[in-house]
Amino acid sequence: MGVQPTSSRAATWRNWAGNVTASPARTVSPSTTEGLAEVVRRAAADGLKVKAAGTGHSFTAAAVTDGVLIRPDRLTGVRSVDRAGSVTVAAGTPMKVLNAALAARGLSLTNMGDIMEQTVSGAVSTGTHGTGRESASIAAQVKGLELVLADGSVQRCSAEGTEEERAVFAAARLGLGALGVITELTFGVEPEFLLTAREEPMPFDRVTSEFDQLVTENEHFEFYWFPHTDGCNTKRNNRSAGPARPLPRVRGWVDDELLSNGVFQAACSLGKAVPATVPGVARVSSRALSARTYTDIPYRVFTSPRRVRFVEMEYAVPRTALVEALRELKAMVERSRLRVSFPVEVRTAPADDIPLSTASGRETAYVAVHMYRGTPHEDYFSAVERIMTAHAGRPHWGKLHSRDAEYLSGVYPRFDEFTALRDRLDPDRVFGNAYLRRVLGD
Repeated sequence: MGVQPTSSRAATWRNWAGNVTASPARTVSPSTTEGLAEVVRRAAADGLKVKAAGTGHSFTAAAVTDGVLIRPDRLTGVRSVDRAGSVTVAAGTPMKVLNAALAARGLSLTNMGDIMEQTVSGAVSTGTHGTGRESASIAAQVKGLELVLADGSVQRCSAEGTEEERAVFAAARLGLGALGVITELTFGVEPEFLLTAREEPMPFDRVTSEFDQLVTENEHFEFYWFPHTDGCNTKRNNRSAGPARPLPRVRGWVDDELLSNGVFQAACSLGKAVPATVPGVARVSSRALSARTYTDIPYRVFTSPRRVRFVEMEYAVPRTALVEALRELKAMVERSRLRVSFPVEVRTAPADDIPLSTASGRETAYVAVHMYRGTPHEDYFSAVERIMTAHAGRPHWGKLHSRDAEYLSGVYPRFDEFTALRDRLDPDRVFGNAYLRRVLGD
């Protein structure tokens, strides 16, 4: 069968933020689909649960197991490229590797998130997204996939398959690891293009009053509001005929490494030690990044390094509810004793047809809140969550939240469709864990 040997080691797994750990009975790294299928069959025979973990950029316990933990370190690389518009890549390939491989071939994804450390399967399975008027999520760019099911069989599926394959494809593009272990993904791609990024400060009241216009007039619009201030930093990305004008090396280093990572790390450390300094530091931070414009290939514009460690919660609300929800959030921070050192990030997405996508069936705006790792975040996140759920908010599947299946079934019209498919594909919950019990029910 060409089964490759797997490593087997019992070791503690820890996510990027350090807030989630797992102590599996076995940790394995298969290098082929056949090898991974055999791992699943053996685990099921031994009565062990199976979960796959990528680079750990989720903040939830979605990948936690005390059974068999699959690491995709050896399941990587581009498998095929169709110049007509698709690329097939192994599930454990980091997004940054995929982006570089596509760029070397003169190709690109249409949209992407703001970091690219995740594996492709992890990014797809948890609903990683960027911001966009017509495109946003990575899962929505998937054209086909292969996954190992609970009985060890291998399922290939796409929108052009049988009725069952279409059903699996529709759900597994964002499957939370509940339907099987993804082994490869086929993405739609296009010829590489240039993006011009225009970043500039803007007052909170202007951003919120002109929000709909800013979203409508730009292919990709996002902004950051700095709590304890009225300052925002906006970013508009639009396709450009060129020529390329990347950020000068020194300017890019000062803005992205020194200010956004180095100095920001020091500011967060100060705020953690002396919370009273946070509002003053926030006012300085909101003025530190000046306006800039540059033109480059997509992944160098969409993504940026994130070296300061944090925990995060993000909610998707109907786009029409964004301004009211954000104003409520701002008012809540101002009347509270909270000290918030991280900016609040706002992005948008068009409606899509993926059952558990946060943008499923509705035009969406995202509100992401962060706290420096090790700083108490519960009061802040709980207060934000109360605001977002009052607007029928849907929590990002890979970020902190307290919602359960009862709530989620009420904000996802196709929730029962997903759970019924899960019952068919994994009736014994080989891929189950405590997080899935909470968000999907049992």
